[in-house]
Amino acid sequence: MDSNLLRIAGAQIPVCTDIEANVETIMRAIDFAGTEQADILLTPEGSLSGYTPEFDTAAVKRALAKVTAAAARANVGLALGTCFVEDDDRCYNQIRFYAPDGAYLGFHSKTLTCGSLTDPPRGEIEHYAVAPLRLYDWPDTPIGGLICNDLWANPGCTPQPDPHLTQQLSDMGARVIFHAVNGGRKGDEWSQVGFQYHETNLRMRARAGKLWIVTVDNCLPKKWPCSAPSGVVSPTGEWVCRVDSQGEQFFVYSIAG
Repeated sequence: MDSNLLRIAGAQIPVCTDIEANVETIMRAIDFAGTEQADILLTPEGSLSGYTPEFDTAAVKRALAKVTAAAARANVGLALGTCFVEDDDRCYNQIRFYAPDGAYLGFHSKTLTCGSLTDPPRGEIEHYAVAPLRLYDWPDTPIGGLICNDLWANPGCTPQPDPHLTQQLSDMGARVIFHAVNGGRKGDEWSQVGFQYHETNLRMRARAGKLWIVTVDNCLPKKWPCSAPSGVVSPTGEWVCRVDSQGEQFFVYSIAG
């Protein structure tokens, strides 16, 4: 692969609480990314563990070993969405970054965790720990991660002030943000409003920060469109790659160095 390109694969895939089913799905995505000679594959929020703080930690560790080994064999890096219990015994909603040779680069933890607007707030804000925002070492391309509400700060479920994390990453020198999503929807009017809000934020924040944003969502339930588009937004705020908003979809796109 041309060293001046970052070839990115994305997987809009079903995410459930069945860890083995999630492993099978992620393996399909790795096979696609390997065939397409992608440098790195992005999966949705919670795509390995399920989007829940209640999971079998040992099973997730075993599953993680399987998918990271498969990605290394395919020479594909990972921006892998999963919930995970770290050595500090705290649960983090993460994107775990791996180089194509399997080397672990670190994790981004969801920072703008969702919760009710009550006092005190209730929801995932009670269940996940947060680590400092950072960049990850990738040759010639500073990259960062954000998870779902980190990017759009939905006013209906954001008890904390909006920290404008895309802009913080831009100021830190990030060039590409990997954005893992697992949004709720019901197939009603407000789900459509949410989709429009999410898409607008993706485009405006990419343009404001002069960033590439790569984003993928969970596609379950398959009878409804996703909560947000999946694809690649350029630093001018334009979609340069985008897949259908319903069902399992894979894509690949090369960002010039």
